[in-house]
Amino acid sequence: MGLADRSYAPRGFGVGGVPPGVKLLLLANIAVFVLFFFETRFGPGWMFRLFALAPSRWIEIWRPFTYLFLHDAGDIWHILLNMLMLYMFGAPVEQIWGRDRFLRYYFLCGVGAGVCVLIAGLLTGDMRPTIGASGAIFGLILAFGVLLKDAPVMFSFLFPIPAKYAAMIFGAIEFFALFGRGGSGVSHIAHLGGMVMGFFFIRSGLDKRMGRRTASSGSFFGGIGDTYKRWKLERAKRKFEVYMRKNRER
Repeated sequence: MGLADRSYAPRGFGVGGVPPGVKLLLLANIAVFVLFFFETRFGPGWMFRLFALAPSRWIEIWRPFTYLFLHDAGDIWHILLNMLMLYMFGAPVEQIWGRDRFLRYYFLCGVGAGVCVLIAGLLTGDMRPTIGASGAIFGLILAFGVLLKDAPVMFSFLFPIPAKYAAMIFGAIEFFALFGRGGSGVSHIAHLGGMVMGFFFIRSGLDKRMGRRTASSGSFFGGIGDTYKRWKLERAKRKFEVYMRKNRER
């Protein structure tokens, strides 16, 4: 997809308006957080039990997707930092790639990070549930570093460094944190898994090839939409044939 068919041009780190894909994710995450907040305090707590990523419930295949929208209802900083990073790193990436490829990449990284958490949990016996969009966001950090190598990033909000080095530093921190002392409550395997998935998808171009296969409908769910349209056309054709046959019999 070229830049000519989008209203957003790449302008750097956290600069410009909010493109549609990032806006959709921000609204969805905030809406789910508000619902989760009230459900946790006044309800039976079914959202966490049903949608959090739990290695012990690995057979429930929706969890590597739904955990991305849950954030700790008792810690407002969890969602605030994640949404800030989603905007800061995601907006420039979407401005370059466009909405559809951006969303495909985001969810591929997030789901891939979730699969990494499940595999690590089953291998190590760590059955603690995981929630949050951090795996997908670390994939965006990797994409930002690849696409905008020399764009300045305020590392730790203190001093600027080129994006490519910031992505390397983030990755190194998460890698060494895997071997540190546990109990921090941070899923470093999800963070690192999101970056590894992002590197794989960018190098292989898998997310881009998926877009070409569904280009006829121009949406993330284009393949499903095309199949549904063909089914409706065939059904209408059969109905018309039945109608004509009845008229001939009359």
